[in-house]
Amino acid sequence: MPGLSHLSAVRESYDTVAAAYVEKVPCPSELDPLSRGMLNVFAEVVRTAGLGPVADLGCGPGKVTAYLAEHHVPVFGLDLSPAMVRLARSAHPELRFGVGSMTSLPVRHDVLGGILAYYSTHHTPPALLPLVFGEFRRTLAPGGSLMLAGHVGNGRHLRPSHAYGGHPVSYTSYLLPPDRIAGLLKQAGFVLTARLVEEPREGAERAFATFLAHKPERPSGAGGGA
Repeated sequence: MPGLSHLSAVRESYDTVAAAYVEKVPCPSELDPLSRGMLNVFAEVVRTAGLGPVADLGCGPGKVTAYLAEHHVPVFGLDLSPAMVRLARSAHPELRFGVGSMTSLPVRHDVLGGILAYYSTHHTPPALLPLVFGEFRRTLAPGGSLMLAGHVGNGRHLRPSHAYGGHPVSYTSYLLPPDRIAGLLKQAGFVLTARLVEEPREGAERAFATFLAHKPERPSGAGGGA
């Protein structure tokens, strides 16, 4: 398994593009109906279950975090980029944001009612996805829900030199097939409940996929006894 050297590139790149990112990335209310609908479904599922707070992992400037909060979801955001977290706190002072990595979440076992990873795992080298998905499962409460969304492809690696208006970046994007992502989620112990694959939009090259999954509930009587 590789080390975590990619984290520095991701952190430094998003610190660099943070201000431009806010301007160029739309709010959830401006997304296409399918993408917005999946977020609404996730919000309803975690709100109805009431199992605990929801972590928006890779929250960026907090636009999606705020959208979930507007839908009465108890949510907080974590991001690897300190610059992104500062912008999120400034824009949404009523919400909680912190700096953290998905490879080692600053969260106790079995406490989260939901996890949202919205276009935030595609910079993770594929060999490290079992570690990340294991952290998701560790921190979710039994029965807790995961929504993972992002770019997909046929195993291509994208290494742009500039992004978001010409700012220099050094991260890599890994475009995995949807079936492989689903398989990794199942290997991590998740029960996959739904997936949506959207074809590339006009003028775009990359497809998008959204996965809804949950951590199995404990068997009746597990953890009990005297």
